[in-house]
Amino acid sequence: MAQQKSKLDNLREGLRHFLHEKNFFTSFLEVVEKYTRISREYIFISLFALLIMYLIVGYGAGLVVNLLGFAYPAYKSCKAIDSEEKDDDTQWLTYWVVYASFTILEHFTDYFLAWIPFYFLAKCLFLVWCMLPMANNGAGVIYRRLIKPFITKNEKAIDEFIGEATALTKEAGKLGFDAVTKAAKKVDISQIPGVQEGIQHGVQQAMFSNKDVKSD
Repeated sequence: MAQQKSKLDNLREGLRHFLHEKNFFTSFLEVVEKYTRISREYIFISLFALLIMYLIVGYGAGLVVNLLGFAYPAYKSCKAIDSEEKDDDTQWLTYWVVYASFTILEHFTDYFLAWIPFYFLAKCLFLVWCMLPMANNGAGVIYRRLIKPFITKNEKAIDEFIGEATALTKEAGKLGFDAVTKAAKKVDISQIPGVQEGIQHGVQQAMFSNKDVKSD
């Protein structure tokens, strides 16, 4: 019971910290709070409730969820790059690893997931859970329990596959470049229609220009 209370307190503290950061959204909340005299925490909860209702009945819910899952984390990642702290770097790197894994999984199961009632609402709640401003958010839990053990177990095989793929890509690029170079050497540019006339016109223009300069 005490542990659950501690997690709830951490969640409240993280939400309070998020709502008092300096950005466009919190500036908007500050103005609304000033004129309505309603705490910004309640305003945020109300807006989130409206978002949930829209995801249930609104049009374009998939786009809204994707923007939510990308725009805010991208903004926070940019701030983390410029900050001197390491914790925020770890938090958002972890989020992007989980987000990428989820996106790949969703790509192969999208046809079936689209038939699940309130799927976009569930996806929204999942992404919010992953980006919560607390140590044990969804991204951290999924990474430690699922992704990290898988990577640790298969790290050697993954590195070998990446090395082989990189070598094949370099070899293919080299072969392609050599083939294009050889083909270019065999091409007689003067035989291309219009090129010879263009060269002659350019030479004549240069000759007339030189005459004009000398006459001056």
